Amino acid sequence: MRNTIRLAAALLAVFAASAIITPELRAEEGIKARMEARLSEITTLKSKGIIGEDNKGYLSFVGSSKEGQSVVDAENADRKLIYTKIAKDQGTSPDAVAKLRARKNAERAAKGEYIQDDSGKWTRK
Repeated sequence: MRNTIRLAAALLAVFAASAIITPELRAEEGIKARMEARLSEITTLKSKGIIGEDNKGYLSFVGSSKEGQSVVDAENADRKLIYTKIAKDQGTSPDAVAKLRARKNAERAAKGEYIQDDSGKWTRK
């Protein structure tokens, strides 16, 4: 009898915990995991000078090489989802959030990485 009660309590706890994890939270966790998985490749592409942080909050190609196109596309799609969520929560536009993030990304860029200024000019930090 005690084992049955313990099992029922454990199952109830698991059910309650899973109810707290909303689909939105799961989606956010998925985005975070995908972005973390891409980080190494993005860092490599940046260090090669192939991509940089643009003035709109996204990754862009600096020259003609499109090495890593699928990684860049996936990263930018996830960034857009994040910017949209933040904008909704803060009552602003995704573009405003992205522009603010662009400034922060430029500040955080490593030495030698490309960043794009407000006029659209690429420079190495």
